[in-house]
Formats: sequence, structure tokens, C-alpha cells
Amino acid sequence: MSVVTRFPPSPTGFMHIGNARTALFNWLYAKAKGGKFVVRIEDTDRKRHSEEAVQAIMDSLEWLELDYDGEVVSQFSRQDRHREVAEQLLAAGKAYKCYCTPEELDEMRSAAREEGKAVFYDRRWRDRDPADAPKDKPYVVRIKSPTAEENPPNNIMVVLDQVQGTVRVPLEQLDDFIILRSDGTPTYMLAVVVDDHDMSVTHVIRGDDHLNNAFRQNIIYYAMDWKPPTYAHVPLIHGPDGGKFSKRHGATGVHEYKDMGYLPEAVRNYLLRLGWSHGDDEIITTEQAIEWFDLKGIGKSAARFDFEKLENLNAHYINEADPQRLIDLCKPFYKDRHNLDITQEAQKRIIQGSDELKSRAKTLLQFTDESAFYAKTLPLTYDEKAASLITDNKDVLQALLEKINALDTVTADSIQNTCKDVAADMADGKLGKVAMPLRAALTGTTVSPSIFHAAEILEKDETCARIQAAIDHA
Repeated sequence: MSVVTRFPPSPTGFMHIGNARTALFNWLYAKAKGGKFVVRIEDTDRKRHSEEAVQAIMDSLEWLELDYDGEVVSQFSRQDRHREVAEQLLAAGKAYKCYCTPEELDEMRSAAREEGKAVFYDRRWRDRDPADAPKDKPYVVRIKSPTAEENPPNNIMVVLDQVQGTVRVPLEQLDDFIILRSDGTPTYMLAVVVDDHDMSVTHVIRGDDHLNNAFRQNIIYYAMDWKPPTYAHVPLIHGPDGGKFSKRHGATGVHEYKDMGYLPEAVRNYLLRLGWSHGDDEIITTEQAIEWFDLKGIGKSAARFDFEKLENLNAHYINEADPQRLIDLCKPFYKDRHNLDITQEAQKRIIQGSDELKSRAKTLLQFTDESAFYAKTLPLTYDEKAASLITDNKDVLQALLEKINALDTVTADSIQNTCKDVAADMADGKLGKVAMPLRAALTGTTVSPSIFHAAEILEKDETCARIQAAIDHA
């Protein structure tokens, strides 16, 4: 049997980070087993449907680098097939038409509450003679769920879950739920089963908030004489405080992590470890994840999201990344945050300084901000602290300019020695009192990588031009 997993998001908003983990687990399991990973958009709720949301979901999958097999399936486009199955169940006597009015249903609910019973439909049309059916009156189609009376003494339904273990539900808790609405549209429960069957899905890996759905979906599988898939219901992601992960804890949408400067491989690694483990391994490459992933490694307890751990992982992957790739990923940030277009000269400088830049950055935003000075052209804009340093140390900068102009070549060592000489003459030998105004002059800020190495990368002419511009600005 070839493994087929699926990711079936509803296009009503952005892709939640929990959905992303579900997609990742399904993708990894399919890859690990040499199977297929398919995508289905569950777009039957037309009132909340959004094409922008569909695109956001697809963009998130692409950013996470989770490729899928075949074409994306629209559940809405398959309604005729869903109705066909409902008609088959009716013809086989495994479903029935229910003509109850909304008022009758309200009366049932009120009576059940008064008697302290579960608020279920009382099955009054289950065994009625079709001849009793009123003419031209709307109806819904309900599935015939197994009842305790029909199945003694084992009046329970069992789901063998790969994460939760053996889960049992008394049959009395399963009602004759609707599979076809009065307007002829299929319900979610029917559509999911038909689509999973027709798409040959073998494994359903999803959040444990869907565990109760498995029992109802199995009723349809059994009624159609179809084999149910293997289930794996994964505990949900919680916030650092143990509550349901939400906006109050921080970013919840995949697009937000991209905008915050996280690398897709870091997010994948973090989500993988958020509920799954392989010994004590924390840093797990995609290749290792595909080799190692199995359902047994998924824990039964809810995982807590930890932004610090994600940042540390991101820092690792930034440090390992090719500098040209980092520059390409950061180009939108250079434009949005600094209004910079990255020229070939700027790329050359950033690549030269990339080892130090990478070692200092936990996000692409930090990499962008600390490398932006390499791409700037005169006149620079100075932040408040940098402007103050320049104004207060105009004479120090003038001395530096004269000495650097006299150098044959500018290297990190020669710039450092020059700063030491100026410090000895003008700053009581304190190197920082010279290096800091030099940093302000060359970068426009007070935070940067080694300013001596930066001057070497900028080279003599650009270094002197920036110092002169700072002096003129003071």
C-alpha cells in the first residue's frame, strides 16, 4: 500500500502556525515512506471563502518549501460526487430523509436539557415508512449511526489512533448526524470522507481537536464499506503560559514569521521538534527529518511555543546559510526598512563582511539592519546617538581622516593602529573614544560589526569620503 497523506486547510484566513505543523508532519511522513502528499482546499463554506486566503495558504506552503503531489483539489467543486454518495447511502437504507422543522428540533433540544440528556436528534424519522413523508416539504439526509440497542453487548466504537492509542466512545454519544443539508449541499463530515477515499488517503494526521470527528467519519466509511484511514491525532500547540496559542502570545500566522526574518528551514526544524522528538537531537536537517520521521515520535502532551528557542535555531541556520542567499532573502527588507536597492558593489561588501554579520544575527531583520550601511551612499542619515558622537568628536574625526589619507593601504589592522595612535594623542589612550565616532561616521549608527574590518571592506576612498561627510555634517 502506497502512503498518501493530505493537508486540507479551510481558506478563511492566513495559515496558522498549528496548520503549518500539521502540513509539515503530513509532508514528512509521505516523504519518509516514499508516498504522496496532496493538498485539498476545503472551500465549501462559501460565505467565509476567500481567494486571497487560498493564495496566502499556497504562498505559506511554498515559503515553507513543502511541495505537494498532483493538482490542488477544491472540495466545493466535488459537490456532485458528495451528493452521489449520499444518494447511494439512501438507496442502501443506511441513511434517511428527515423532515423535522426547526421548531421541532428546538423542542427536542429543550426536552433533552430538561431530562439531563445529551442534546441529540431523537431519530424520529429513522425508521418511518417513506409513505409518511410529506409532499414538497424540505428535508435533510441523516446517516444511520450504529445504536447501542442494535449492537449489544459491545455498544462502543473504537478508534485505534497512532498517537492517542485506543480511544473508545459509547454508541449512545453518536447521533444520526446530517450528511446532506436541505438545500442539497453536503456537510463537512460527508465531504471529508468522500474526498479522502477518492484521493486514496491512507493516513490522516491532524490536530487532536478533530479526534471526535474520527468516530463520525468512520460511520460513513463503514456504511460505504470503505476502509478508514490510519489516524494520528496530534496535541495542539500551546502558548508559553500553557494556554491556547493565540495572538496574545505573539505571531500566529506563517506569513508573520517570514516577515519577522525567520528562515523556512528554521521554522520547519522548530515545528518538527514542537511535539515530535528523536532522542535529544535539536538541530535536525530536512534530510535527517525525512529519514527519521515516524508517528511513534509524536508526543501525547501539548507542546509550548518558545520564541527564544526559535530565535536560537534561526541564528544557527543564518550562520550556516550561503551569504548570497541571505542577501536575496533580505532585499525586500533593505527596501522596506532602509529604502535601499542592493547594487553589485553593495553585495560584494556584504559578502565580504558576512561571517561577522551572520554570527551577530538571530533574524534576517538583524542581518539587514547591521549590513545596510555597506549599501548606503552619501550623504548618510545619522541616528540621534551617531549625530551626537560626530558633533562631539569632530576633531578626532579630522585627525583620523588625515592619518587614513596618509596610509598606503587600508586594512583592519592599519585602521585599528591608526585609531590607537589618535587615542593616544587625543583620548587618553582609550580606543573606544575613537572607534565609536568612527563607527558613527561610517555607518550612521552606533551598532555595527567590527568597524576596523568594515573600513577595510569599504576601502580607503569610501572610508575617507564618509569621514569627511560626517565632519561636514557636524
